[in-house]
Amino acid sequence: MWLRTAKSKQVLTGLVLLLSGCAVGPNYKKPQTWTPPAWKIAQAGSKGSVTIPDAPDVNWWNIFQDPELTSLEKRIATENLDVQRGTAQLAESRAQLVLAGAERFPALSASGSYARAQYSSQNLRRIVSHIAESTGGGIGQLLDQNASNATIPLLDRWRDGVDATWEVDLWGRVRRQYEAAQAYLDESTEQRRSVLIAREADLARDYMTLRGTQKQLAILQHNRDDAQRVLELSTSRYQHGLVSELDQEEARSELEAIQAQIPQLEQEAKLEINAISLLMGTPPGSLDAELSTPTEFQPVPPRVPVGLPSELAERRPDIRAASDELHAATAEVGQAIADFYPRVTIDASFGMQSFSFRDLGLWNARAWNVGPTITIPIFQGGRLAGQLELKKASQKAAAIQYRKTVLSAWKDVDDALTAFTKDGQRTDDLAAKKAADQRAYELTLERYRHGMDSFLRVLDSERRFFGSSQALAGGIEQESVDVVRLYGALGGGWEGAF
Repeated sequence: MWLRTAKSKQVLTGLVLLLSGCAVGPNYKKPQTWTPPAWKIAQAGSKGSVTIPDAPDVNWWNIFQDPELTSLEKRIATENLDVQRGTAQLAESRAQLVLAGAERFPALSASGSYARAQYSSQNLRRIVSHIAESTGGGIGQLLDQNASNATIPLLDRWRDGVDATWEVDLWGRVRRQYEAAQAYLDESTEQRRSVLIAREADLARDYMTLRGTQKQLAILQHNRDDAQRVLELSTSRYQHGLVSELDQEEARSELEAIQAQIPQLEQEAKLEINAISLLMGTPPGSLDAELSTPTEFQPVPPRVPVGLPSELAERRPDIRAASDELHAATAEVGQAIADFYPRVTIDASFGMQSFSFRDLGLWNARAWNVGPTITIPIFQGGRLAGQLELKKASQKAAAIQYRKTVLSAWKDVDDALTAFTKDGQRTDDLAAKKAADQRAYELTLERYRHGMDSFLRVLDSERRFFGSSQALAGGIEQESVDVVRLYGALGGGWEGAF
């Protein structure tokens, strides 16, 4: 008794191990996070912004303290068409995961059939002949003598039942397939997040460019008013015989030159509004009323958090997507290896069969079968070997792409930090230059008003002051764009799900 129980346990254990099987092929190991040997915190000049290793805010655009920008950024996640497309592709990946997971479970189906058939008399004769031979004389001989004259009538054949089939995943083919589908779903999730972060950065960059253009337009209009006053001054002095007509015409030329620049900036502002409208999934002109009114351009905040370098791989969705792609490629190698092994499928069916519909419900009309089916790949013309080599090559390519993605990410961060640092220093210098040019322009104009300086000096100092004013506005705009670029390189603010 004890021996029989022990043997039963061994058989049960062996059956469990057989059914559970093992997953052939390599197991995925997440690549080790690589960081540069040194990480420098950038400082943008003595009066500029300073980056700090604090964690970035999810809504990083709030550092600009612009309600309009905040409103647009909150809407882009639902209104941008690229993000909507990414959401649809994410739904496709979820559906693919459901399809891949379905093979882990038995497939059940119910069926019913009816056929009206004419069976062959020759077949009947063969069957009866075999019966006669196996039984000897008597009834067998009688049946064999009359079989050739027998006529089989048309028969109705009724059947209903339930069929089931299930692949015993001995080598992990189904599990590797599901593992790859899960990795592809994770990759789609990161790709959708990457698109969202990119569109948020595009929106912020276009918005900063728009406000910078509007600021330069306002400066240009202010310069036009100043040039108009200089023209009136030179005209008055000319009418009083204090200067020649040349002063008046040069002042007029300067005024016309400034006015000629205004339409170009107005065009650029309109194009930027159209670009923002496209990002928001709306037709051109739909945001004119909302964005045409200039707002005060906010300078870059004094402290900009960038996060720790070791967290970059967790923040950058493209790095996470590349890791998921490598995971999927590794799982598909195991799936290709499993195709070399025998595939075992258990098929079963139970139902009722009868030549009469009335007898279909009787218990003695039941019919059933159950048993395994083993498929062994013997000759495939090199298909399996080619498929395995293809998957191995895809895995190698995915590993190379992951390394490239990580290096590109750090290049983006380093480039963004360098631009942020140098443009901050440049903005400091431009602010000092504008202050000096403004003072020189005011002094020269005052001296000209009292006849102590030539108009050429006035014209030269005026041009320098107007140019430095616009350059400073462009520098502030570029520094803000650098902040947007920096957050884009850092993967935006971090959030686990969205």
